[in-house]
Amino acid sequence: MAIGLDLPALQNFLSDSGLTLNGELRAELISGGKSNLTYTIFDDSSRWVLRRPPTAGLTPSAHDVAREFRITSALQGTDVPVATTVALCEDDSVMGAPFTVVEYVAGQIVRTRADLEALSDDDIGLCANTLVNVLGALHDVDYVAAGLGAFGRPDGYVARQVKLWASQWSRVKSEDSADVDRLYGVLSESIPAQSESSIVHGDYRIDNTILAVDDVSTVAAVVDWELSTLGDPLADVALMCVYRHPALDLVLGQPAAWTSPRLPSAADLAQSYTVATGRELVNWNFYMALASFKLAVIAEGINHRYRVGATRGEGFDRAGESVPEFIAAGLRALQGKAT
Repeated sequence: MAIGLDLPALQNFLSDSGLTLNGELRAELISGGKSNLTYTIFDDSSRWVLRRPPTAGLTPSAHDVAREFRITSALQGTDVPVATTVALCEDDSVMGAPFTVVEYVAGQIVRTRADLEALSDDDIGLCANTLVNVLGALHDVDYVAAGLGAFGRPDGYVARQVKLWASQWSRVKSEDSADVDRLYGVLSESIPAQSESSIVHGDYRIDNTILAVDDVSTVAAVVDWELSTLGDPLADVALMCVYRHPALDLVLGQPAAWTSPRLPSAADLAQSYTVATGRELVNWNFYMALASFKLAVIAEGINHRYRVGATRGEGFDRAGESVPEFIAAGLRALQGKAT
């Protein structure tokens, strides 16, 4: 049996939910441990994708599959491409944790430097431009009209983010850090007025999208929505840019596509976003510092789950090494050295 899955129970749940199945369900692990556990679920004729939280080492709000189901349901039919939603189960008695099922989206996921080798520089440039445009389209969605007016509290988002990630750090840290305390202290004392309110993805980069099978300039679906909420779009943009830091390779456990020098720099991505959306990057150094802090805590969370044996797969053992790199980047950003 696949870790974290009870296939007979899942089959009963999906049948009771009105989904017609052809034969017994089988499963293959797509991703396990860094974020939510993700599986391809299939019978004799169809495929779906199931997501559930890790089996241990949870940080509250960081693995909220119900949240991503609700937002992707609301985004159906908008300019933001997402998988068609199928079922949400919030009853832990079925499989021990909440889980979601969506339709399988055919396409390609560009995760590693090796995945970029088949692409020309022109294709990579077109892809990066499309990714920026899709993020801008997300930020332009009228979330009230989409039924997401109660999805979060947009006012005060930045201040809550600073407190949230400090709280997450206290839950997963392996040791105290004076630099983390310093970064948190400066962030908490220099919170700017919010730029505006929008849906934010909270984890946006190339490998959290599915690109069209034969066209990397087309996004077939944006995935991994568990950190999404209503908040400040500039925080979303800054995180996309901070993900360009080479230390992301340590977090992902492999040479990441998004850190490749073949893609536009963080500064160029930020400028492209401004051109595409007309939004000015006010207080940009703060947002870059906050994004660096967030990524440091995410990396420490991965390190924590590795230390307690809650991860599945390889490439988790060095995530903790990236933490001081991102903290240092955050401190540099606050000194006006954001890139």
